Amino acid sequence: MKLITAIIRPFKLDEVREALSEMGVSGITVTEVKGFGRQKGHTELYRGAEYVVDFLPKIKVEVAVASDRLDAAIEAIQQSAGTGKIGDGKIFVTALEQVIRIRTGEVGADAL
Repeated sequence: MKLITAIIRPFKLDEVREALSEMGVSGITVTEVKGFGRQKGHTELYRGAEYVVDFLPKIKVEVAVASDRLDAAIEAIQQSAGTGKIGDGKIFVTALEQVIRIRTGEVGADAL
């Protein structure tokens, strides 16, 4: 089992959710986050004063998948979240040692 953590642009969330749903992912966790990478933030004008916005709004999507579905899930996220421009985000993959469904006590892939 793997945990996919994707940092994406906020307006791409619906597309990513639909792409994952189409491939059979039953649940995702979404968090609003702020950060920067190569974009390094930008300057904005507010009431005549210019200021620097260091952290840009992003969305963190977390998805637990069976190991055999990993490549398909990554491909779905890449295709739906990509614009081809700096700031599209990143995908991180980590191993899940154990998953337990609290309600039923199911363990492992059955809990996904």
